[in-house]
Amino acid sequence: MTNNINEAEEKSLTPKKSIAREYTEAILIALLLALLIRTFIIQAFKIPSGSMENTLLIGDHILVSKFSYGTHIPNEIPFLNIKLFDDIILFSEVPEREDIIVFKFPKDERRDFIKRVIGLPGDLLEVRRQKVYINGKLHADTHARHTDPVSEGSLVPRDDFGPVLVPDGYVFVMGDNRENSQDSRYWGFLNVKKVRGKALMIYWSWNRIENWVRFDRFGKILD
Repeated sequence: MTNNINEAEEKSLTPKKSIAREYTEAILIALLLALLIRTFIIQAFKIPSGSMENTLLIGDHILVSKFSYGTHIPNEIPFLNIKLFDDIILFSEVPEREDIIVFKFPKDERRDFIKRVIGLPGDLLEVRRQKVYINGKLHADTHARHTDPVSEGSLVPRDDFGPVLVPDGYVFVMGDNRENSQDSRYWGFLNVKKVRGKALMIYWSWNRIENWVRFDRFGKILD
């Protein structure tokens, strides 16, 4: 004769997970989710220099969309910046003019840079006496900040640059703080495959010189 085991008895016979195991599983799942979000959706970055002033200040912390220009196939060991293979991007798109982007610095891909897209593929770009011309027309350049006067000695490439033709698959980027930015004027065009994402907003800002929080910058949408 076969005896039936009721639900209460069955539960009592099921081995219970230890508290340590439950915590370990919860932590691993949380870490996996955080890694997936960081890799494919959104990532936080800190602004370490003044090359994008006054749009971004030293000590601003920003959120960057990782899928604005396509899906990057993970090719680095997390948190170690060790590259395993060449960049692969699915559904790749070219950033739009005036987008603020975070990218791998072409001269040292272990470093992340942030600049504004000025020239797009096919553009004939030139800087004359600190003014930007695109395809022969003066660019509005409303975000540019100039701290030094135009050099009478025709300072190249800071105040006078080009003309150059932006090739396919590349963009020309510049910092808003024009006299204090290492950008495409100095190291050339940026391969769109090196773009990490589009800067969206400031979520935290700390003035490290005066040691106070810039509450007025919280939630600022970047454009």
